[in-house]
Amino acid sequence: MKFRITVRKEGVPDEVRAVEAASRFEVYDHVRSEGGFVVSISPRYSWSWRELSRFNFTIGTGIRRIEVVRTAKNLAAMLSAGLSISRALSVIERQSGNKRLKAVAEGLAESVKKGSSFHEALAGYPRVFSPLFIAMARAGEESGTLADSLKVIALQMEHSEELVKKIKGAMIYPIIVISAVITVGILMLIYVVPTLTNTFTSLGVEVPLATRVIIALSNFLVGNLALALFALAALITGLIAFLRSKPGRTTVLAVALHLPVIKDLVRETYTARAARTLSSLLSAGVPVLEALSITKEVVHASAFARVVELAEEHVRKGEPLSASFSQHTKLYPILMSDMLAVGEETGKVAEMLKQIAEFYEEDVAGKTKDLSAIIEPLLMLFIGAFVGIFAVSMIAPIYQISSAI
Repeated sequence: MKFRITVRKEGVPDEVRAVEAASRFEVYDHVRSEGGFVVSISPRYSWSWRELSRFNFTIGTGIRRIEVVRTAKNLAAMLSAGLSISRALSVIERQSGNKRLKAVAEGLAESVKKGSSFHEALAGYPRVFSPLFIAMARAGEESGTLADSLKVIALQMEHSEELVKKIKGAMIYPIIVISAVITVGILMLIYVVPTLTNTFTSLGVEVPLATRVIIALSNFLVGNLALALFALAALITGLIAFLRSKPGRTTVLAVALHLPVIKDLVRETYTARAARTLSSLLSAGVPVLEALSITKEVVHASAFARVVELAEEHVRKGEPLSASFSQHTKLYPILMSDMLAVGEETGKVAEMLKQIAEFYEEDVAGKTKDLSAIIEPLLMLFIGAFVGIFAVSMIAPIYQISSAI
C-alpha cells in the first residue's frame, strides 16, 4: 500500500513524498536506513476494485470494534493453547457470523500462509486494525509473546471502548430530550398554531410581537413543509459532517476546553487514552519513539496529539519523556508529568502510565455521573423556557379576548 510521509534529515529541509510499502514499519526502517526519521505518516488509500474487495476503503468496514476485541481475545486464547496463527485465523473465519470479518480473517490467513508475518497481514486492513493493534502484534511476534500482546491490546481496546460508552451514555439523555422538544414544537406549529391563528383573525384580535413571530413561523412551515424538512435534514447532515471533519473536531475541542466541568472531562479522557496506549506499547517492547508516534495517531485530537509529538522530539534529543507534558499542564494534568518523571527515575514508565490511565478512567467515570446530575436541571430550565415562551405568546391574545367579553 502507499503512504504519504514527511521525512526529516539533519541540515536538510523536511521532504514530503509518497512511499509504497507493505506496512508503516517497513517505511520507518527504510527511512532510518537513509539516515533520517519520519515526522508524519498517513496511508494513501487506493480505490481500485481489488482494494475495495479487501475493505481498504474509508466509508466503513462493517466490522464493529467489539468484534475486533473479541477476535484478539480468541486469537490469544488459541495461540496460548498451541495453535498456529494460520489455523487460529481459520477458526476465526469459520466461527464468525459477520461476512466481512470472515473475509478479513480469510485474507489474513492467506497472507500468513504465503509467508507474510501476522503484523504485515494486519497492515493490509488499516480500516479494521488500528496502528496500535499492528504495532502490538509486531512487538509480540518479535519477542515471541504474540498471545500476550493480543491479550494486552484486547484489554486496552476494551478500556477505551468503555470510556467512550460512558461519555456517550451521559449525552444520550439530553439529546433525546432536546430532540423531543423540537419535534413537539414543530408539530404544534403545524397543527395547533394555525387553529388559534384562525380564531384570532376571525375575532380581529391584535396580537403581540412574540405571537406574530410564532404565527409567521407556523405559516412558513405549513406552506413550505417539504422545503423546511429538506433544510432541516441538510442542516443536520452538514453539522454532522462538520463535526467529523478536522476543522470541526478542532473547533469543538477548543470550545470544550473552555467550558466548566466539560474541560476537565475532556482533559482527563485524552490523558487516560494517551497513557494507556503508551503503556500498552512500551510494556509490549515497542521502542519509545515508535510508541510515541503511534500514540499520537491514537490520541487523534490535534492539541493533545501535538504534545505527544513534542514529547517524541524531546526524547529524540535525549531529553526526558516527561519534559513535554510538564510544559503543557493546561492539556495534560500535572499528575501526568509528575508520575512520568517518577517512572523515568525508577525505570517503571510503563507501570506508571498504566496507573495514570486507571486513575483518570475511574475519575472520568465518576464525572460522567456528575455531569448527568448537572445536565438534568439545565434541561428542565430549557424545557420550561420553551413551554413558557410558547404558552405566553399564544395565551396573551386569548386573555385579551376573554377581557373584551
